[in-house]
Amino acid sequence: MDGAWGSVEADWKLVLALIIAWYVILRIWEKNGVLDRWNATRVFGVVLMVRSNMGLKTLDRVARPRRFWRLYGEVSLWVCLFSMFIVAILLILVFITSLISPPSSASPPTASELVAIPGINPMIPLGWGAMAFIIALVIHEFGHGLLARAHGMRIRSFGLLQLGPLPLGAFAEPQYQELHKAPRKERMRMFAAGPATNLFAAFICLMLLGGLAANFTSTSDNPHVRGIIKDAGADEAGVQPWDTILKIDEMEIHDYDDFQTALGHYHANDTISIDVRHENGTLESMNLTLSDKYDYYIGLGWSQSNLDALDIKQGDPFVGVEGISPGTAGIDRLAGPFSPRFEGGAVSQAIYAPVHIIQMMILPFELQGVSMHPVEEAMLAPTDGILGDILGLNGLLFFVNLFFWLLWVNILLGFTNLIPMVPFDGGHLFKDWITGVLKRIKRIGKRTKLWDIHSMWIVHISNKASSLSSIVLLVMLLFTILIPYF
Repeated sequence: MDGAWGSVEADWKLVLALIIAWYVILRIWEKNGVLDRWNATRVFGVVLMVRSNMGLKTLDRVARPRRFWRLYGEVSLWVCLFSMFIVAILLILVFITSLISPPSSASPPTASELVAIPGINPMIPLGWGAMAFIIALVIHEFGHGLLARAHGMRIRSFGLLQLGPLPLGAFAEPQYQELHKAPRKERMRMFAAGPATNLFAAFICLMLLGGLAANFTSTSDNPHVRGIIKDAGADEAGVQPWDTILKIDEMEIHDYDDFQTALGHYHANDTISIDVRHENGTLESMNLTLSDKYDYYIGLGWSQSNLDALDIKQGDPFVGVEGISPGTAGIDRLAGPFSPRFEGGAVSQAIYAPVHIIQMMILPFELQGVSMHPVEEAMLAPTDGILGDILGLNGLLFFVNLFFWLLWVNILLGFTNLIPMVPFDGGHLFKDWITGVLKRIKRIGKRTKLWDIHSMWIVHISNKASSLSSIVLLVMLLFTILIPYF
C-alpha cells in the first residue's frame, strides 16, 4: 500500500510540475507577444484560449440556410423547455427524498467521484472520457454559434481551450451587446441550441449503436447468467456469475424459453444436473437443489396479490440466478430499441428510446467505468458482412465505445446545462421564459382592462425569479451532495 500511495503521490507531483511549467511558458509567450500573434489569450491562469478564423468561416458557411437553422432553433427551444422542467422536477424530488430518508451508506462518495473529470472520476476513463468531452463541448458551442449567426448576431471569436497540448473544449463568444438587445425569442433559441444539439447528438449515437449491433453475433449458442442469488440453489451448488448454461439434465439450453421449459418439469427441493462453462472456459457438471420461488419472493416482501398476478405458487422451482441473457446481450443493452434483436415496432422504439438513453447514464457506475463487461465482449464476434470484414471485432468494438461515451457525455452535458440556474443555459432560458409569461399576463390584463403591469416590474420580477431559482436549486444540489457525509 505504501508503494502504491508513493506512486500516486509521485504522479501528482509530476502533473503539478508540468502545470507550473506550462504556466511559466504562457507568461513568457504573453510578454514576448507570441500569444498576440496566435490570436490567443491566457484565462484562468493556465488555460489557453486559441481563436480560429477558420472556425468562424466554417460557422458562417454552415449557418447560411438561416431559415432552416431558425426552425432548428424553434424545435430546440421546445425540447429544452420541456427537458428543463423535467430536470427541475427531478432535482426537487431527489432533494425531498434526501430529506425524508437520508442515505445511510457507511461510505459516502469520495471527492474524485463527485467530479465528472475523465481520469479523476473512476467511472469515466481518461481516454474515452476526454475524447467524448472535447467533441461534445465543440458540438455544444457550435450549436450556440449557428443560432447566433442564423439570427444575425455576430460572433467575436470561435476556437479551442487548451491545457498544454491537450484540448479541453471549445468556445463561441457572441457580441454580448447584440445578444442582450436581441428579441427575447431569438435569444432563447440561441441559448437552447447548445444543450439541444447535445441531446440530438446523443440520439444519433444511439441509432449508430443500433447499426453496429447488427454487425455482431454470439460465439455461443447458450445463454449466460449475470448474477447469483445468495444462499439459493445455484449459489450452494457453485454456479458463478457469467457462467454459460449448457444443459439442464439432458436438455440443451439455447435461450430463456428453453431454461423455463426445462424447469417446468420440476418442483422446489428437486435436484437437477446442470452443465455450465465458467468464465475461464472450464466445463463443470454439478448437482443443484432447487429452491422455492414463492418463498424467495415472500422473503423479499412481495404481496400475495403480486405473486398471484405473476402466477407464482408455493413449490415453484427456483434456480437462484438472474439476468439469463444471450451472448449478444452486451451490445443489445447498449443499442436498446435500435438493436436488430429488439422485440417491438416503431411505436415501441419511439416510446422506449428516451427512457433507454437516460438508463444508459447509470451503466458506467454499474460496470465500474466500462460500457460492456469484458465477459460480454468476449462473447461477441463480427457477422459475415462488409463492415465486419473491414473493421473486424476490435474495430467494431472501438466504434461501440466511441458512440457510447459520446452518447453518455452529450446527455450529461445537455441535461446539466438545462438546470434552471445561472450561469447554465437553463438559467438564461428560465429568466426569458418568466419574462415571456409576464408579458402575456400584461397583454391579457390590457385586453380585459383588469390590470396593467409596468414593463420595469416585468424586468424586476424576472430577475428576482431567476436569482431565487438559482439560489434555491444550488442549496438543494449542495444538500443532496453533502447529506451522505453527515
